Amino acid sequence: MKHVLVSLYLLGCLRPALPGCDVPASAFQLPGDYLLGGLFDVHHASGSVVHHRPVAINCSRQNFTVSSYRMFQVMRFSVEEINNSTTLLPNVSLGYEISDHCSDTLSFPGVLNLISVNGSVPLREEADDPSRVIAVVGPFGSTETLTVAPLFMINLIPMVSYGSASSVLTNKWRYPSFLRTVHSNEDIIDLIVRILQYFDWRWVAFLHSNDAYGEDGLELFRTKIHNTEIYMPYTEELNPDSNYSQMFREIESLNISTVIVFSLEKYAKVLIESAIACKVREKVWIAGDSWSLNQKLSEQEGIHSIGTILGVAEAVEHIPGFHEFIGSSKVRRECGDAGRESPENPSYSFPVYSAVYAIAHALHNVLRCHAGGCREDITVYPHMVLAELKKSNFTLLNVSIGFDEHGEPLFGSHSVVFWNRGHIEEIGVHDHNPLGRFSINSSKIRWHTNGKVPVSECSPECAEGFVRKRDGIHRSCFTCEVCPRGTYMNSTEDPYRCVRCQKTEWSAERSISCSLRSVEFVSFTDGVAVVTMLATWAMVGLSGATAILFAANYHTPVVRSAGGPMCFLILGCLSLSGLSVFFYFGKPTTAFCILRYFPFLLCYATCMACFMVRSFQIVCVFKMAAKFPKLHGWWMRYNGQWLVITAAFVTQALMLVISYTTRPPRTRYETLWYPDQIVLGCGQSGAFFVPVGFLWSLCFLCFVFSYMGKDLPKNYNEAKAKTFCLLLLIFTWILFATVKLLYHGKHIQTFNALAVLSSLYSILIWYFLPKCYIIVFQPHKNTQQYFQGLIQSYTKNISK
Repeated sequence: MKHVLVSLYLLGCLRPALPGCDVPASAFQLPGDYLLGGLFDVHHASGSVVHHRPVAINCSRQNFTVSSYRMFQVMRFSVEEINNSTTLLPNVSLGYEISDHCSDTLSFPGVLNLISVNGSVPLREEADDPSRVIAVVGPFGSTETLTVAPLFMINLIPMVSYGSASSVLTNKWRYPSFLRTVHSNEDIIDLIVRILQYFDWRWVAFLHSNDAYGEDGLELFRTKIHNTEIYMPYTEELNPDSNYSQMFREIESLNISTVIVFSLEKYAKVLIESAIACKVREKVWIAGDSWSLNQKLSEQEGIHSIGTILGVAEAVEHIPGFHEFIGSSKVRRECGDAGRESPENPSYSFPVYSAVYAIAHALHNVLRCHAGGCREDITVYPHMVLAELKKSNFTLLNVSIGFDEHGEPLFGSHSVVFWNRGHIEEIGVHDHNPLGRFSINSSKIRWHTNGKVPVSECSPECAEGFVRKRDGIHRSCFTCEVCPRGTYMNSTEDPYRCVRCQKTEWSAERSISCSLRSVEFVSFTDGVAVVTMLATWAMVGLSGATAILFAANYHTPVVRSAGGPMCFLILGCLSLSGLSVFFYFGKPTTAFCILRYFPFLLCYATCMACFMVRSFQIVCVFKMAAKFPKLHGWWMRYNGQWLVITAAFVTQALMLVISYTTRPPRTRYETLWYPDQIVLGCGQSGAFFVPVGFLWSLCFLCFVFSYMGKDLPKNYNEAKAKTFCLLLLIFTWILFATVKLLYHGKHIQTFNALAVLSSLYSILIWYFLPKCYIIVFQPHKNTQQYFQGLIQSYTKNISK
């Protein structure tokens, strides 16, 4: 029963004949010592075939394909050339059994005929009953290969495909005896992605045929563009029922300018013709390797109107002698001039040629051939040929032929082509080797956009200094927002986020990088600093001169009324307070920050304590002595004035030490007010303001006691001088506080130093210099008699 069924199938195996192209049965068969199988779709079933009983399709009534017919002739030519060789398989003749594989589902009779032995299909290879063919060349399409491959895999019959590019066939567990002489879809898709990246096309449509070839290409493309800037908002399969006008409308609505067409030649041809008819304009079309070299389609009327067409293709290798063979009288009798027509895709001629030669070289090694001939005592099994095929290493037309562990070719390259008004020109190349050379001469391309590279993106690229804000579900669709001051846009890191500059850096609005801030502080050589320090030294000098003058006139009434020994303490504190001024200049350090405030706060507080006690003592002498004699006596007996001054000094010193010990001042880097500067200053803790408050409390008490003594004798009445000094002090620091609120540059330190210096000069000038003037220029007022007269006059006024 099994033999009857097989016989029925074999009866259905057809020898193609087309009106005007009568290919005789003899063209599909050639006897020889060893047979090669061949699967070529010389005819191709364009649509679904409806049948009501189990019959094989009549391929001779299907569409004739010129390119497949030429590949069929390449196999015949290759076998004839090998048989005429004296070095390859000497004294051994190769034959072939070729089937017209016009359908992937209905052409099984020809496949079964290749694997049958004596009219039956063996379930396993037997030693006494070897396979009819030692290897098979073909088929062309991925779908056809995936359909018939399992039948050949059972007995490890080598299948060397010249066109099947599906990456699924790389799986050696499922397809152990499959090899190919063309590169897989993975290499082709990789090249297409590189072209997109080269021209910066990010917004593309992917159209594919509804077969294993197209679907594999789609999945590979999705994988390749993952984690890239390329997005595929639209994909559609091409089939006989495709609505092309609707497809083009959707592509246009998505603003897609680049369309990848990865489909079989027949679908691509209909697509391009429909694009011309639908008046599609200004698109970039990237053709897959199956139709990129279709010369007839490139000459189609109106082809230039749809945009720019680029493509990828297997590099075309010229086969010497084939043109003469295809034009021989024997071949012309079979199909007239059909074989001499320009092929729709000439790039597959060499893959057929190299496939046949690879099998011949493998057989040559199995038979252990040498110059004298081949051994005749070796029974050849397909798996033996497969083992030698995997080890292939020979040169064919200056091309080194070999396969890797997955049966993938180690030879060949892809070309990048451009359709230039009927001429297909090579503009680039991609070598499939470890170095992976890739180059494109874009100057050869005549773009449809007036010489400029077309743009294909959902949203135009943001200008420098702008970041993307996603608009929709695709990352390629976005609006642009400006990066504010203090940030910058780093497109290599994250084009969707403004990166904040470091504290030591700055940037203007719309920046793409940060610049180092300039570090600002008032140096010792600055002009203002020099003048301020000279003024400080002058103040110290005047204080010293005053102290000397007071020492020389120590026992005079003016010196005694000014405070006597207390004057020297005040003048010494003024000089020591002046030390703080020098530390407002230069680069602030912790030590500088401490010395900037510690001497002034401590010594100036002592001055204020002296003035406060002095004012209080004068009030007691002239007012409290008469009303509270006991209190006055106690004050004088225990030197109350020095006790108060000492207490104030110790208190202020303790507060300063505690403040600076617990949280010492540190260098402050002011970056808020000036974006391009770092203004150095001193940062103080909250405890710092306790001694400051204590100083201002002393100033307030001094002001109160000075006001209470406003009615005393003229030479004893220091209220006006002290009050003026205090008012000047208050005005100085209010002015400084106002400046500090409005100005935050480096010279705020200079203003602070000037405020300190003004506080010192206010005491020196308005309190001590008038007394120096009396001592030097009005000595008659510096007598005991003059002061007694003032006191007596004041006493009479009080008694009244």
